[in-house]
Amino acid sequence: MTTSTGFDVRRTGGRIGAEIHGVDLRADLDPAVVSEINSALLEHKALVFRDQQLDEAGQLRFASLFGELTTAHPTVPSVDGRPQILPVDGDEGIRANTWHTDVTFVRTPPKASTLRSIVVPPYGGNTLIANSGAAYRDLPEPLRELADRLWAVHTNAYDYAAPAAPASEKAAEHRKQFVSRKYRTAHPVVRVHPETGERGLFIGGFAQSIIGLGPSESRDLLRIFQSYVTRPENILRVAWQPGDLVLFDNRITQHYAPDDYGDLPRLLHRVTVAGDVPAGVDGTLSHIIEGDDAAHYTPAAA
Repeated sequence: MTTSTGFDVRRTGGRIGAEIHGVDLRADLDPAVVSEINSALLEHKALVFRDQQLDEAGQLRFASLFGELTTAHPTVPSVDGRPQILPVDGDEGIRANTWHTDVTFVRTPPKASTLRSIVVPPYGGNTLIANSGAAYRDLPEPLRELADRLWAVHTNAYDYAAPAAPASEKAAEHRKQFVSRKYRTAHPVVRVHPETGERGLFIGGFAQSIIGLGPSESRDLLRIFQSYVTRPENILRVAWQPGDLVLFDNRITQHYAPDDYGDLPRLLHRVTVAGDVPAGVDGTLSHIIEGDDAAHYTPAAA
């Protein structure tokens, strides 16, 4: 599809993903172009911009076109001198090989995330992104009705930050930093997208329990719902090349980085756009159970 401003949106999957051609992200983008990119993001959930060769300043400038930026992470250090950039470095033990949505353990998770490839392995190291809106629509009606009423507790004390046995000293140090400040937040299992009104399953690896249910029932229900998110037809696989940038809607996707590249180097930089407080189908907003409002991380919390 060619947009009114002249760039091409080439769908890469039936349910999620498009590549954007004809836009140079190093240039000053016209507001009309930004608006059409945002429209494509809302429709396709994840956009791939090939061979953009942005530097740190360019990634920050592009991400900021979609809203105020967060700092790098609530607990993990940023790139030196760049407080809004998180290094996703396989050599430092950051291997997020569990399905998750970024930073859902705080009350205001990011609106959108950008990932920029700097060093990519010759094989493996892809990023998988799933459409949680399509997953919700796939649920049988009785499961949709149940999900609409449920709330889940999200926490940073689990998920990919807590492997059973850290594989290295660097991984153990990353784990220690990740849980240095503990958060527990209640979010609706079904989130209503604030721009489109679309409903999506808002769960992932940080969702550890269902409010009102015991551990066994929580695990079983979360496993069932999660199995719909990760159906192959709902997934985009991004095979990175150096200089690529991916923009995805953190409000209605999950992602996963398979740890399938051994000891090879892999380095991405992440910049996230501040989001709002999630709302359930009845309009009830997420709330903090443990920890603070993470105002040091996201300006939306202030």
